[in-house]
Amino acid sequence: MPLPIREVLKKRILIGDGAMGTLLYSYGIDRCFEELNVSQAEEVEHVHEAYISAGADVIQTNSYGANRTKLARYGLEHEVGRFNRAAVRLAKQAAGPETYVFGTIGGIGGFQKQSVESNAIYSGFREQADVLLDEGVDGLLLETYYDLDELRQVLQIARGMTDLPIIAHVSMQEPGVLMNGLPLTDALTQLEALGADIVGTNCRLGPFHMIEALRGIPLPKKAFLSAYPNSSLPDYREGKLHYENEPAYFKKYAVDFRNEGVRLLGGCCGTTPVQIQAFKEGITELEPLHSKVVEAQPEVIKVRTPGNVPESPLYQKVLDGRSVFVEFDTPRHLNTRNFFEGIQALEEAGADAITMADNSLASPRISNTAIGKLIKDRFHVPPLVHLTCRDRNLIGLQSHLLGLHVLGLHDLLVVTGDPTKIGDFPGATSVYDVSSMELIKLIKQFNRGISYSGKSLKQPTHFRIAAAFNPNVRNLDRAVQRVKRKAECGADYFISQPVFDKQRIIEISEAARDINVPIYIGIMPLTSARNAEFLHNEVPGIRLPDDVRARIASAGGKEETRRVSLDICRELIDIAMAHFRGIYLITPMDHYSMSVELIKYIKQKEKILATQKNGARVIL
Repeated sequence: MPLPIREVLKKRILIGDGAMGTLLYSYGIDRCFEELNVSQAEEVEHVHEAYISAGADVIQTNSYGANRTKLARYGLEHEVGRFNRAAVRLAKQAAGPETYVFGTIGGIGGFQKQSVESNAIYSGFREQADVLLDEGVDGLLLETYYDLDELRQVLQIARGMTDLPIIAHVSMQEPGVLMNGLPLTDALTQLEALGADIVGTNCRLGPFHMIEALRGIPLPKKAFLSAYPNSSLPDYREGKLHYENEPAYFKKYAVDFRNEGVRLLGGCCGTTPVQIQAFKEGITELEPLHSKVVEAQPEVIKVRTPGNVPESPLYQKVLDGRSVFVEFDTPRHLNTRNFFEGIQALEEAGADAITMADNSLASPRISNTAIGKLIKDRFHVPPLVHLTCRDRNLIGLQSHLLGLHVLGLHDLLVVTGDPTKIGDFPGATSVYDVSSMELIKLIKQFNRGISYSGKSLKQPTHFRIAAAFNPNVRNLDRAVQRVKRKAECGADYFISQPVFDKQRIIEISEAARDINVPIYIGIMPLTSARNAEFLHNEVPGIRLPDDVRARIASAGGKEETRRVSLDICRELIDIAMAHFRGIYLITPMDHYSMSVELIKYIKQKEKILATQKNGARVIL
């Protein structure tokens, strides 16, 4: 049994192992790597042996993703115990008498933050840690945590479960700063204060950028410093990822890592026994650094919203009182004459905003950003641009948001987006790198002047965010809870799916009475009985009462159908205005004249209500 690792690190630098998945992937294995602990145990054990032969003093179990949440992707969530037990036993079988075996637990939030409930993360962590500790690991390695809050929580749980050594690694996209904008120095200080014995960073960055990140890091007061860089930036060739692996490069940088105070040096993605051996050779004969003069670092610029930034005129209308927004989607073709005639008519009728969906029902239309800019320049009614999670990956989303800000389009409706399989191109890819809640958080981070990676944007954006609310569900309370979570993420107000049931509007009002942000109730005219049946039976998030469908079905001819449809909408508007300040009119296809009539009705009703209110004051 090796000496306590804390005592050994006081005297010398230790070498960790490298990537498990990289080697397995190079063997042609591309599936759940943790399942291989059972199905291909010899291959996993051979990887451990290769790293030990290369000079690794510390190896980690093949259990990075062996938690309930990640295994569920493969339908293996019931195998947490079996996979983790096998992982420890294989590593211990390979380890010599002087080799430390650390049980690895990876971050669940990951680079692409997922909508996983906190309770599921922490219960899953405890379940996995219990097995690893029961099997007799020498310590725990918590690695690849992009979300510092998640790492802080699991570190506290782990520290409460064991006195064994704990390694805590954050991951960065930008050298020296976390995704929330916090400097690496502050993060490592927090982890040390929470009881981590070894603090450091792994993944994403290669040796060059990881050294840059460590230059401003002082030696921890009680803990030791660690670094597990990637091999390089990956190349994508013939459907596979490839990493450059020059041993001499790693041998040279081993000295630089030592000079920054690193006591535990290993590798992450792309590294193999070749790089680990190079690290070993690089630090041979080197004493660990016991003191360090930190170079003066440039002051971190904390971007704040200037006090003189004007509020969005549209959001000011949301706050001031009653307003009516109108959705009028951009054309699917390039003949825009009728569309802009409709915008003109809606503006003259008194619409407080024009909203445009982001390729609704997954069918391509003229870019709502381009049309939104034209509306902003040519008309006096503000545009509200929809933004889905469906069509853009994280790179595209960030670029798109920066472009919206530059164009002066600061009012957004953030939605998940209909899946591509229901649209014109069912074979197209639905991206969904983030959920709507995560996108709301990202936009609010932009408003603090911080990019997704934590890097400064040099100035803040000024977005105001509307979020979607679907009350057409069986469990309305659950839908309201989702609204509350979106509000906690930063949503400024909500816009509902179309509601066709007067009683449902009252129920929504009662269920949402403690929500402190405005809610706009969606009202949508029907154009025909076929349209009503299609919406009711085929469009997600829309339900029509039997009596509404019957009234439309019994109407004779287009004019009668139009009259009945508008009567239904007026009845719904009467109820909605008694309970909510905002109305959201959804224009059916290009029938903007129906929205014009309803705007006029709402404006007239507002005058009547205002007169009644003033009259009441006179009487009092």
